[in-house]
Amino acid sequence: MLISVLLFLFGWVVGSIVVASNPSPYFGALGLVFVAGMGGSILLIHGVSYLCFVLLLVYLGGMLVVFAYTSAMAADPYPETLGSFGVLKVLMVYLSITFMACIFLWEGWVAESGDLALEGDMLGMSRGDIEGVAYMYSVGGWTLMVCGWALLLSLFVVMEVIRGPNRGALRAV
Repeated sequence: MLISVLLFLFGWVVGSIVVASNPSPYFGALGLVFVAGMGGSILLIHGVSYLCFVLLLVYLGGMLVVFAYTSAMAADPYPETLGSFGVLKVLMVYLSITFMACIFLWEGWVAESGDLALEGDMLGMSRGDIEGVAYMYSVGGWTLMVCGWALLLSLFVVMEVIRGPNRGALRAV
């Protein structure tokens, strides 16, 4: 179990580095899908299945919308891939920084217990993540509504900021 968690964490870090080093929205979105899958797998192993489900639905749904808008705004005929020299150089710099940070901080990362979420209470009648979801929708309903409107407003603000003088794909025909 610990090996699979370490593999998912390694995939999550490498996917994050791919997203950070890639200037093209096409391959950056592919890296974000990979990172969301790795993060969801980590959450699933630790026993929070509902949170994993919500992460994948919300994050990948939001990424689909953002990917469609950025693809429409930045129509790049020849996007840079991971194989191009500039992206590969930045990728190697990020990997080396991550490797140095791992060597420097290794003593604080060694886990002794390795407890997972399901190992503590095997005979319980309910799960902690489901109780938290019920509480979030009962008491925090207004907060969810305000956060949804704020996300919608921020989407329109970002679209207005990146539109620029040539109007991109939203220009009048």
